Amino acid sequence: MLAETICSAVSVAGLGIAAVTAYRKRFLAAARITAYALVPVALVMTGFVEWVSGMVFNPTVWAGFGLLGVSWLLFMTTRAIERRALAASGEPGEAGKPKKAVKGSPAAEAVAPAASAPSLGTARAGSQPRSDAPADDFSDIEAILKKHGI
Repeated sequence: MLAETICSAVSVAGLGIAAVTAYRKRFLAAARITAYALVPVALVMTGFVEWVSGMVFNPTVWAGFGLLGVSWLLFMTTRAIERRALAASGEPGEAGKPKKAVKGSPAAEAVAPAASAPSLGTARAGSQPRSDAPADDFSDIEAILKKHGI
């Protein structure tokens, strides 16, 4: 009963604002405000407000939402623990099962082991980097610029 009264009051206030807006010759804005103002009354007339208020004030419904939250929390916790355990052990799957290949994912043998290592050039470990290295980089750029006449 109280929710219906509040929705009606909100609609009347919105229609008043729409009337003032139309009086100021802003008819498009007034039509938009009228559309928004009619929504609460429409919700009351369809019974949606009564259904929502019955759901909100029912303790059984809140207990259900609590159980949904607990189940979601348990689900996410077990997934996180499972992912950490698989990452730490490096095992392919549960109980010795081979890991299923995912469509579109690269095979484990597709990349050579040294392919991901950074290329450091011919410099040996412990040797000092050459001081003219930046000049070599700019010489390539200068050659390209000269080729294009810049």
